[in-house]
Amino acid sequence: MTRPITLASGQFGDMSLEALCKMTSEIGYQGLELATHAHFDVARALEDPGYIPQIKSVLAAHNLNCYAISAHLTGQCVGDVWDPRLDNFAPAELSGNPEEIRKWAVQEMIRTVKAAHQMGVKVITCFTGSPIWAWWYSYPQTTPQMIEDGFQLIYDLWTPIFDMFDQYDIKFALEVHPTEIAFDYYSTQMLLKKFKYRKTLGINYDPSHLVWQGVNELAFLREFADRIYHVHVKDVKMNRNEKAGILGSHLEFGDTRRGWNFVSVGHGDVDFDGIIRELNQMGYDGPLSVEWEDSGMKRELGAAESFEYINQMNFTPSNIAFDAALKAE
Repeated sequence: MTRPITLASGQFGDMSLEALCKMTSEIGYQGLELATHAHFDVARALEDPGYIPQIKSVLAAHNLNCYAISAHLTGQCVGDVWDPRLDNFAPAELSGNPEEIRKWAVQEMIRTVKAAHQMGVKVITCFTGSPIWAWWYSYPQTTPQMIEDGFQLIYDLWTPIFDMFDQYDIKFALEVHPTEIAFDYYSTQMLLKKFKYRKTLGINYDPSHLVWQGVNELAFLREFADRIYHVHVKDVKMNRNEKAGILGSHLEFGDTRRGWNFVSVGHGDVDFDGIIRELNQMGYDGPLSVEWEDSGMKRELGAAESFEYINQMNFTPSNIAFDAALKAE
């Protein structure tokens, strides 16, 4: 089973596409997951007839493909409750205007679908935002109706967007992630049920966000096997001690006092061997997209190390049982 290994471009947004492609290709990657806030300009894709051919030309010159478009920042603005941090994800002229930011985000997601179609990409990885994330700890008390209303709002906001996904035969791959409406096993189950298991809606599987919460990354993958539309390869290192809890302690990522940190692939506690075996069993042959998020390691080294690690781990299943020959004639 040949799965392409790609690199998520979002964390390399300060590099030109040409420079990123050169580095990526030299390491050995087969493609890029292009982020709309970094290396894939939705407006230019829709308005400049030469833009997408130019993107494809740069990729092809380095023997790279694009298997997915990332629209995480736009998606966050669709379903989130505004606070000043959200201004960083929307056009500057909309800063401080929650209603206009949401209106922009809904339309921008629809435009992103059209741009992905023109690019020939069939999967958009994304966030949804969440109107109820701040209520994850039920104090002051959170009622079941408040939770239901939150899921209903996500349903109302995203249904017309998903209609556009269907029109262009593109899949939505939600990264199950804290701050999103679906952040663990049960909330993912609730979201899929809310959308009546609509085929459009699937998962961008990133095990790092599950492991630090205490969710078994293999059980999650097995349960939602038919919804895995894209895979992020990212690791997390647990560092539980007598001072640090899992909530982060308001310490910045990379601070070694934290209870956990995202680390380059192979430096943490994610069971990638088990993940590859599950992906083999379910027949997933899509990309494995390395997402570098390691504040403690130079990113070029992290990208290279991560590729080497997952490339070795990206094995093909056997087509015979190990004991098939152990029988008498």
